[in-house]
Amino acid sequence: MKAQERLLIVSNRLPVTLSTEEGRLAGRPASGGLVNALSPALKNKGGVWAGWPGTLEDTPPAALGGILRRVSAESGYRLLPVNLTSEDLDSFYSGFSNSVLWPLFHDLQGRCDFNPSFWDGYMAANEKFAKVLLRHMKEGDYVWVNDYHLIPLGRMLREKRPGLKVSFFLHIPFPSVDIFMKMPQRRHILSQLTSYSFVGFQTMRDRRNFIDCLKVFYPEMKVSGRGNVVRVRKKDEAFLVGAVPISIDFRSFSALASSKSVIARSREIQKEITADRYLLGVDRLDYSKGIPERLRGFQRFLQLNPEHRERVSMMQVVVPSRETVGEYLDLKQEIELLISRINGEYSTTRWVPVHWRYGSVSREELAALYRGADMALVTSLKDGMNLVCKEYCACKTDARGVLILSEFAGAAIQLAKGALLVNPYDVDAVASAIAEGLSMVEQERRRRMRWLRKTIARNDVFRWVDDFLRASVGKKLAEFPEEEVPALWPGLEGDEA
Repeated sequence: MKAQERLLIVSNRLPVTLSTEEGRLAGRPASGGLVNALSPALKNKGGVWAGWPGTLEDTPPAALGGILRRVSAESGYRLLPVNLTSEDLDSFYSGFSNSVLWPLFHDLQGRCDFNPSFWDGYMAANEKFAKVLLRHMKEGDYVWVNDYHLIPLGRMLREKRPGLKVSFFLHIPFPSVDIFMKMPQRRHILSQLTSYSFVGFQTMRDRRNFIDCLKVFYPEMKVSGRGNVVRVRKKDEAFLVGAVPISIDFRSFSALASSKSVIARSREIQKEITADRYLLGVDRLDYSKGIPERLRGFQRFLQLNPEHRERVSMMQVVVPSRETVGEYLDLKQEIELLISRINGEYSTTRWVPVHWRYGSVSREELAALYRGADMALVTSLKDGMNLVCKEYCACKTDARGVLILSEFAGAAIQLAKGALLVNPYDVDAVASAIAEGLSMVEQERRRRMRWLRKTIARNDVFRWVDDFLRASVGKKLAEFPEEEVPALWPGLEGDEA
């Protein structure tokens, strides 16, 4: 391994949360699925993370630079900002990324908006990412591009640096041929993905869908190899395609759930809910998460099992997302209305069926909610993986919880043996699974949860990173050199994309 080789992570957003405090810009390390997965692996490894910092044109460069210096030092890896305009965000982020790719790849093509201008903005924003990276990359760097926002980036980089090592990981599902073919830019997207040396997916199903789509446009294509990673050759080009399921920092979550403060807070939450047992849902506000369907399943459970009324409650946590988009505001109103109806129908003077929180939740509070919950309901309509189910199991240190998991979540392939799998569209099936989980004898609950915890611990985030890097460059993370993290590259505060 050459000393100058570095790992560069690229994603739509930098792992930093910005806010205004007393009229001044402030920031702290962000949290979330991708951040939680990659940050432990990058820390103190000479890593670099590039992305949009969350600011617009009117943000003072010096203020942003100061924040990024502090967060870089705290996080243990360098932050490289890519500046985007409000116009970029409209067409690139809200437009093509989240009005075309997101719904289409989640099998919800009826929610797509195929506005032709979105594609132009998508490509223009990716060009800005490419320019910033090319300006700051060094010889020997390895680039790992993350998710659907940045599919064209690999080709743009390789056009300027033909020998560059660059791979891609898709965190969301990849659709079947009949759904993918509905996208006007289908050929462009496929061609761009073949520009990477390695393309990673969450599941074998996603990998199979991708290869099936390739065969439609490249009938001469050859696939060779066995196992999770195969080689694809079209004409005189070859690249690798694999299934590399993402995970969590199991030990960190388990240790946090065992801390005195989290244990104490968990007991407080149980008292606040005023029920013998509670079920937990934790989701970002998004139509793919199946929150209304889950609530209807719980409502049906109460209808069919009156003996559980006043004994079992549900806690639904919803983290705000895309609040300026009308569809998401409508979804929030639908959730509120459903909760009001359920509570209006079944509440008593001493019991509320559904408790809900709308807002961000700290990692400690989340661990307390997980620890205290008798059951987790992860009933997404479609998910690339879903890390909530893994976080829940990591926090059930007493092995007494039950996981109800959508069969359409990528995690179902890994965790089927320990979870109760359901079709989230089937209200009666969800209600039946809740009843089964509550009536399950303790020995069976513990057996299932112990298996889940062992499986997740064995396949943690560090294994995911190593598996991805081995497939990409034939090296593990430990082979990237450790080094001190400088605050920021000189002059980067005012870097123009």
